[in-house]
This record gives sequence, structure tokens and C-alpha cells, in this order.
Amino acid sequence: MVNKVILVGNLTADPDVKATPKGTYVAKIRLATNTYMGKDEGGNAREQTEFHHLVAFGKTAEFVGQYLHKGRLVYVDGRLQTNTWEDTAGQKRYRTEVVVDSLKPLGARPQEAAA
Repeated sequence: MVNKVILVGNLTADPDVKATPKGTYVAKIRLATNTYMGKDEGGNAREQTEFHHLVAFGKTAEFVGQYLHKGRLVYVDGRLQTNTWEDTAGQKRYRTEVVVDSLKPLGARPQEAAA
């Protein structure tokens, strides 16, 4: 069986990085990817945007927290994992996320805003 995901996209927000009580870092990341969907009648490219939930652990999470910010283009290699829980109304909820195995920033490093 194979469970592998490769994504290239932009962070939609700054990562949310926290340390567990045992000191392991966990980063929650939101990523947007675009898929080319052909051209419209005017010849303009059409794209469909998908939003993905990612989670990184350990050194990868530390790196994400230190160096990555909203808008940054990244390459992600990981696997899918679906979490299940019951909300306050008793409804069963699901969320599929990408567990990051490796992550690499792509393109030029964004310029810091001038003070």
C-alpha cells in the first residue's frame, strides 16, 4: 500500500507552532494549491484552488516556525491521515490532513517589510 502526498503551494497564514508538554514541536500549516482547469471562452486560464491542512512535528515544525510565513511557496512531501472526533453537539467530525515528512521552501526568500 502507498500513502504519499506531494504538494507545491503557498502558505495561507503564518504557521501555528506550539510545544507539547514533553517538548516536541507541532506546527499546523494551511496551504493553498492551484490546479489548471483549461481556458475560458476569452482564452484566460482557469484555475481551481484547494486548501489543505498540514501538520509537522519535531525539527520540521521548528524550521517551519522560524523560517516560513504567509505567502511563502513550499514543496511538501507527506502522507494523508484522517482524524475523527465528536463535536459538542454529538456529531461525528472528520478532518483529513497531510502529515509532513519533508518540506522545502521554493523561490526567492520574501523581503521583510521596510520599517
